[in-house]
Amino acid sequence: MMDLLLTYDVDTTSPEGRRRLRKVAKLCEGYGTRVQQSVFEIATDDIGLLKLLAAVKSLINTDTDSIRIYRLPRNGFEAVRTMGTARLLAHRDDFVI
Repeated sequence: MMDLLLTYDVDTTSPEGRRRLRKVAKLCEGYGTRVQQSVFEIATDDIGLLKLLAAVKSLINTDTDSIRIYRLPRNGFEAVRTMGTARLLAHRDDFVI
C-alpha cells in the first residue's frame, strides 16, 4: 500500500469545466478522503494508482486543468500535523456501509 496526496485545479470558466470538476471530485471520492476543497488523501496499491491515473487522464483537459499526485513516505498519513478544524483520518481501518 502507498499513501498519496492528490490535488487538482480544474478550469471552471465554462460549463464543460464545471462538469469536469464535479467528475474529478466524484472520482477522487471513490479512491480516498477529501481533506480540503481540492485535496484528497488516498491509500492504494499499484493497481489502484494505475486505474486512478487512467481515469483522471480521461476526464481532464490537459490544456487547462492541473492534477498533482504526491507519493508520501510509508505511513505518511500518521505524520500529518493538523491545525484548526482539520482532523486526522483513519485510512486503513475497516469501512462499514
